[in-house]
This record gives sequence, structure tokens and C-alpha cells, in this order.
Amino acid sequence: MDQIPLWVALGAGLFSFFSPCIFPVLPAYLSHLTGGNIQNQKLQVNQKLLLQRSIAFVIGFSLVFIVMGASATFIGQLFRMNRQLIEYISGGLIILFGLQMLGIFKLSFLMKEKKWDHQLQKPTNWISSIFLGVAFGSGWTPCVGLTLSSILLLAGSSSTFIQGMLLLSIYSLGMAVPFLFISFMMTKSLRIIRIINQYLGKLSILNGSIMIVLGILMFTGQLTKISAYFSRFTIFTF
Repeated sequence: MDQIPLWVALGAGLFSFFSPCIFPVLPAYLSHLTGGNIQNQKLQVNQKLLLQRSIAFVIGFSLVFIVMGASATFIGQLFRMNRQLIEYISGGLIILFGLQMLGIFKLSFLMKEKKWDHQLQKPTNWISSIFLGVAFGSGWTPCVGLTLSSILLLAGSSSTFIQGMLLLSIYSLGMAVPFLFISFMMTKSLRIIRIINQYLGKLSILNGSIMIVLGILMFTGQLTKISAYFSRFTIFTF
């Protein structure tokens, strides 16, 4: 598979995790997920339990995103004879999403959300933690939705189901790695949350700017050419 979309998907996953919609409430997610408590400026929870529940949670939302990737690719395959039209439409939508992230557009229909239900029963084992991850993946907020939608549009232009699923797997990895790392760091101190919170606005601007550039490249057909060029410098092919 072209290398540029894979790096874009990884970055999109990182930006999704550090979005103003998700990151500030991470302590609440983890407390609910593990049954731990916030005391003495850190998360009080057994680290083995934290690791087990966090990995199960990651598996849950990853399954949702990967299924979405396969579905987007399937829809794209139905219109494969109009690939250029798909690139025009997808590129235009990604540009629109980027402008929305930057606050240049404030379209109300893009601001609708499905909030994570805090009344969900607390997980009692790793299986219920997977279901909680599925619930999270199925009800993302607008910040995540715009970025995720952009990656799904890329998946829709993929040549095969494997490529589309791989793209969303990489996106999930981009969310999973910082989630697991910061979950562990929170058992030491919540200071890392306060520090990162100071930069969330700038990260959102950077995310929107990247989406606009990505959309322009896709709309003009340059994304495929650039990806093909850089693919010559990697030993990995998909």
C-alpha cells in the first residue's frame, strides 16, 4: 500500500487521542474502566489490572474502526470505475473537515455528537472492557469524528479490503500507543495531563492544517504520485 496514507493514518490516530474532546476526560475513562480512584494527584489502581483492562479497551475500539475501514473500502469498490470522482469528493470533504477543525467554518451538522455514556456499568473483567471499547468506538465525539472520517475517505479510495482495514488498524495503533503509555504514567502522577492540556489547542490547529493539505493533495491527484515516489525508499510493501 502507498506509504503516505499509512503515516497519515498513524498521525490521525495520535491527533484523535490528543483531541480536546477525548484527552481532558481520560482520567474519568480510566477510573470507570479500572474501578480505580484519583487520589494524591495520581490514579490509584493495580498496574496489572490497568494493563489488562486498557489492552482490552483498545481491542474493542480497534475492532469498530477496522470494520468501518472494511465498510468504507467496500463502498469505494462499488464506485471504482469513477475513482477520479471519488478522489474529488473525498478531497473536498477532507478540506471541509480541516477548515472546520481550524474554526474557519462552524457548520452545526458537523458538531453533532454521541457522548460516551458515563452510566455504563463498570467492567468486571477484560471481556466487558472490550465491550466498553466498542461502545467508545461507536460513539466518538466531533473532534475524533472529523479526523476519523478523513481516514475513512482514504480507506474508501483503497484498492483492496486489506488496504482499507490496514489503514484503520494503523489509525487505531495511533490512538492505542499513547493511551497505554499515558494510562501507565497516570499511576505515577496526573501532572502529565495538565502539561499536555496546555497544548491541545495548538495540536487541533496542526491537525486541521494537515487535513487541508491532505485534502488538496487528494483532490488534485498528487497524493498517489507522492506516495508512489516515497514507496521506492522503503522495504515495506502492502
